[in-house]
Amino acid sequence: MVKNKNLLSQIDTLKYPIVTEKSANLFEKNQYTFVFAKQTDKKTIKTVIEFLFDVKVVKVNTFLMPKKKKRVGKYFGYKPSYKKAIVKLAFGNKINLFRDL
Repeated sequence: MVKNKNLLSQIDTLKYPIVTEKSANLFEKNQYTFVFAKQTDKKTIKTVIEFLFDVKVVKVNTFLMPKKKKRVGKYFGYKPSYKKAIVKLAFGNKINLFRDL
């Protein structure tokens, strides 16, 4: 079923899709936003998205989001940094992130 056993560990690098108003506007341009583990490279991101959603990826843009300082009462801490990936799909391909009800 899975050609590469390493692919299963690569799939685990995908955390979740980002669905905000800004990323929803990108859906019209056939671009989707996901959060990945920080060590994931563009080639792995392309492989994972193509395997999971059965689509053709044209372009992958990635960037590391910086950690953010947060305060709870008198204590300070940080929210961890993460890698955000914007994936552009080929014409005619689509990822259905929402279940049709």
